[in-house]
Amino acid sequence: MSHVFFTQELEGVATFWRVFRRDGVALGFTSHDRDLRFAGLDHRAAPGMLPSALRRSSDLQADSAEVQGALTHDAISAADLAAGRFDGARIEIGAVDWETLTAEVLYRGELGTISQDAGTFSAELLSAKAALDADPIPYTSPTCRAQFCGPGCALSPPRFTHEAQVVAVDLAANSVSFAGVDVPANMRDGYLRWIDGPQAGLHMPVASADGAALVLDVALDPALRIGTRAVLREGCDHTLQTCAGRFANSVNFQGEPYLPGNDLLVRYPIPSS
Repeated sequence: MSHVFFTQELEGVATFWRVFRRDGVALGFTSHDRDLRFAGLDHRAAPGMLPSALRRSSDLQADSAEVQGALTHDAISAADLAAGRFDGARIEIGAVDWETLTAEVLYRGELGTISQDAGTFSAELLSAKAALDADPIPYTSPTCRAQFCGPGCALSPPRFTHEAQVVAVDLAANSVSFAGVDVPANMRDGYLRWIDGPQAGLHMPVASADGAALVLDVALDPALRIGTRAVLREGCDHTLQTCAGRFANSVNFQGEPYLPGNDLLVRYPIPSS
C-alpha cells in the first residue's frame, strides 16, 4: 500500500534519488542534511542537487523530470560523466520521511542527455513511456539488422567472447594489445568491457585492428597498466558475405542485400543504336 505524505501539519519529508549504473554501481542521494539508510542503500546528503517538478500522466504522452546540481559530491565527478558511466543508468526519485524512513518512489526512468556547464550538470530523465516512441516496424536494409549474438542472430555469445589481459598500451594511437587474441581483426566492430583497472565496467567499441593492437573508440585512461583484464566480444560488419563466409549463419541473416533500391524507379529504357 502506498504511503501518503503531508497528511499532518508538520512532517519531516525529504526527496531522494537512486542511480543504478550499467556497470553495477548503485548510488543514493537525499536532499536531507544528513545521510539516510533505507531500502538497503545508503543515501548520501546532497542538498545541492535539486529535482524539478515531476509530471506523470495516464495518457501515452511521455512523463518528464529533470535533476540539476553542482558537481560537488564525490560520487558524481565530471570525469565519470564524460566517460559515460552514467549513460543509460536507471533512476528512481521519491520522498522519504527522515524520521521513520518510510519512503515512496514517485518516478522511475532512465538517464537521457547529460549536459555540463560551469561546474554544474543537468540530466534529462526518460520514463518507461519513452519506449513508445520507437518504431517497431523494421525497415529494409542491405545489411543485417540483428544485433550480433542477439535475438534473430542465433549465434552463441560465449563462442565469441574471450577474457584476456593487456600486454601493450599505446596512448598516442589509443590502442591496446591483448594476450590470447588469435585474430585481432575479428574484434573490429566488437567491443571490450574492462574487468578491473581505472575504467572497470566501461564498454569500449573497437574501431579497427592495427596488426595485433585494437584501436578503441573511447579514450584510454593514462593509468591503464599491463595485466589489466577485459572481456572481449568479437564483432560483425553485418554483411551477407561475412555472415555466410565467417559464421555460416546466412539462414538467420536479417537483411535484404539484393532488394532493388529507389534508383530502379527512375530508370528508363535506352534504345539500341
